[in-house]
Amino acid sequence: MEKDITIMRDGLKLAAKVSIPESKEYDIAILAYGFVGMMDPKVNDLLPVLAEKLQEKGLATVRFDFNGHGLSEGPLDNMSIYNELEDYHAVMDYVLNLDGVKHIYLIGHSQGGVLSSMMAGFYADKVDKLVIMSPAATLVDDARIGTCMGIDYDPNHVPAKLDFKDFKLNDWYFRTAKFINTFEVARAFHGPVLALHGSEDKIVNPYAVKHYQAILDNCEMHLIEGSDHGLHQNREEVYTRVVDFLTK
Repeated sequence: MEKDITIMRDGLKLAAKVSIPESKEYDIAILAYGFVGMMDPKVNDLLPVLAEKLQEKGLATVRFDFNGHGLSEGPLDNMSIYNELEDYHAVMDYVLNLDGVKHIYLIGHSQGGVLSSMMAGFYADKVDKLVIMSPAATLVDDARIGTCMGIDYDPNHVPAKLDFKDFKLNDWYFRTAKFINTFEVARAFHGPVLALHGSEDKIVNPYAVKHYQAILDNCEMHLIEGSDHGLHQNREEVYTRVVDFLTK
């Protein structure tokens, strides 16, 4: 069963759900959400269900809301790749201080896939396996040309705030995103990687996941036929591939 915990990061309270088996030693997976994603299964049940399936196989899991999302503190407007990496670092630090951990696995969807790939590079000596689903590495190119989730802007004169109707983001996200060295960091990880992407993804071009496969020296890549960015179609194939990859 998952329990609610709080992980501190620079004075901010990050909400997390943790499930740890009773065994003395265990493997643990950290699951990271995408752009404005959160732990609430009503928003997207991809990671909550995946966490349950991993728990059934005896793995520990950690899910969390990035700053400004869901139950975590902070204004969503201030979200950036940089401060989400700081959030992820705080969660990683929590996991590294747990007793009984044998192997650490990182799982990320969309922007969470980009962050997970970078964390695997930063912690290449600690992370054993990496799973990236619909990794949104195109966010770098999007920031360079001035587009995000259907909203266009001048990348050379970024507005102070972009309004996405349901939320707003400050210019810092876009000013910094164009300089993120996503692939350079990720390629420092040499462990096994599973990369999944929907063949009908209209948000992130599948070239992103193919780029990951090209630069990572131990990457197994699959296009999920007929599936969209959220991998809503053929979801069971996604679950089966991820669970098998991490447990066999």
